[in-house]
Amino acid sequence: MAFLPKSRKARRRLMVVSVAAPILALAAGLSLYAMGDAAVFFYSPKMAADKHVPAGRNVRLGGLVAPGSVKKLADGTVAFNVTDNAAVDKVVFKGDLPDLFREGQGVVTEGSFDRDGVFTAREVLAKHDERYMPKEVADALKKNGEWRGDGATGANYSRALR
Repeated sequence: MAFLPKSRKARRRLMVVSVAAPILALAAGLSLYAMGDAAVFFYSPKMAADKHVPAGRNVRLGGLVAPGSVKKLADGTVAFNVTDNAAVDKVVFKGDLPDLFREGQGVVTEGSFDRDGVFTAREVLAKHDERYMPKEVADALKKNGEWRGDGATGANYSRALR
């Protein structure tokens, strides 16, 4: 075989690489396939409307809790609107809200849209400091021209505490 190296050591290395490469490629492919559904994408209400997020896909929806939109029902369900001042999405959550959850404050919810366009949240995260706003929410507000510049984002929050 003319394409094989003449050195025994080089042939052995080529054999190891030719056996290991497909195994590593298969392992990487299976890992990426398994993680495909675990990735959770962040959307603001406007981005979710523009991208037409399919019903049932697990995503994060973030923005500001619209003033006057929080309604607590007798069965423990809370309905409220999340806005980025460009679009509004209705969110339904059953469970205990964070203590700092209130109207006009930043919030990130994790869940999925139903066929009617209502976001069913499994988890609600609220601001935990007067100066903190999740980086994704701040970026979405900046993109829509609604950023007020009065909060520290997640990226520089640790520097703001020093």
